[in-house]
Amino acid sequence: MLVVASVLLMTSAASAQKTADIGFTSVGRGAPLAVDINEYPFTGATMRVMGAVGPFEQRPRRFTGSAEPGETPEGITPLARDLFTSDDFYADRDLWMDPRYFRCNTSAALEDIWGGNRRALVGENPPATTAWGYCDRDYPREAIVSPYQFGSAQEHYEALMEETRERGGPTEHTYATVPGEWSGIYAHPGRSPDNYYWYRMRHNQIPTILSLLTDDYQTRFVQEAYHHANTNAAQWPSQYCWPEGFMRRWHEAAIWENYIMVTPNMVQILAGVARNFITNIHIGREFNMDGLVPRLGEDVPRWYGETIGFWDNDVLITWTSNIQGWKVHAAPDFSNLLQTIEIYTPNRDEDGNFIGLNHEAIFYDPEALVEPIRIIRNYTKQNEFDDADATPYVFVECIQSIFPVDGVATPVNPGEVIEYEIPDMYGRPWNHLWEKYFEQNMSRPEEEDIFSFE
Repeated sequence: MLVVASVLLMTSAASAQKTADIGFTSVGRGAPLAVDINEYPFTGATMRVMGAVGPFEQRPRRFTGSAEPGETPEGITPLARDLFTSDDFYADRDLWMDPRYFRCNTSAALEDIWGGNRRALVGENPPATTAWGYCDRDYPREAIVSPYQFGSAQEHYEALMEETRERGGPTEHTYATVPGEWSGIYAHPGRSPDNYYWYRMRHNQIPTILSLLTDDYQTRFVQEAYHHANTNAAQWPSQYCWPEGFMRRWHEAAIWENYIMVTPNMVQILAGVARNFITNIHIGREFNMDGLVPRLGEDVPRWYGETIGFWDNDVLITWTSNIQGWKVHAAPDFSNLLQTIEIYTPNRDEDGNFIGLNHEAIFYDPEALVEPIRIIRNYTKQNEFDDADATPYVFVECIQSIFPVDGVATPVNPGEVIEYEIPDMYGRPWNHLWEKYFEQNMSRPEEEDIFSFE
């Protein structure tokens, strides 16, 4: 049995925001990060949790930001019009690349700003009196973009395969040789020490994220920020029991423990909170290349994609494709063209004992991204499946009790009758609600609906 507290203390160094030490210079994995995000303070205004306490304990919080609600930071000249005073964010496009338009807040701070973190930070005349983040803080763009010179996931995967062949692989494991130490229960990534990563959106100025996106996806990102911070009309898929979408795997609140099972021809990663996330990695299989994107099954996008992979000794290299485009709240939308390369490398302590996995992921989405991006995080193993105190996976059934009423997420009691418009799940249903109820008089640009089958 593994004791969580001791494991977390022991793995602090391994859990730092860095790539795995693979012992050689690779064409497409293990490149060091430009900076460690754990060395950067939070950027946005928030009520930050203070102290190390359990997940179900009352957690003390304090304000972090450069100016409380209704105040202006010293030395900063506010814009005459910003996200919090504008009645048409579309008309403000020339202001979006100025951090002051968002009052130097991160997108995660904006989704909390009306009280998602226990205390609202919108002031006495909301949203005009909303608090400020720090204009002199930002996580650098060069630490977000991929350091590898590949134009597609296919090119990246094939280069890693060729590199592995040159090293004598790929490894064809049997039940006797497959790294069974991987199988077990891994702590929530947010519970591991020094395991922040940029996609949690706590350290990034919004213009830096916008610089990663194509024009249409910049608009979508600012649209969500506006309805988080200005109209207070968040549309989160999980609150309606809608699909979570592929990128939700990287959101800080999306999953709890990861349950990983390893066999010679299949590795499964199971996790969930509001929905179940199942990643089946098919070892040694090849994609059908006949459709719009590489795939294993029918030429129909899957909510969590389809994944193939191969072993380089005890390192697992994977390629995921055929993903249904969707969104993650506080993070950018992604398209049906999204594909990933993911590398799972063992983390070990000073004595060589297995303590978890380093997870390096590179994202290719030519419709949404102007260049590939990378996320690195760690999984800390906390239990074997047969430990006496190991909690079996609880399969999630999401029962909807919140419905959009006049465009606002509203709890509805059993027996209550409401008028409900069935959403078009492939037509950006959150966008439909915003446009119908909050954007009637805005100068909205024409946008091709890539989710439509027409």
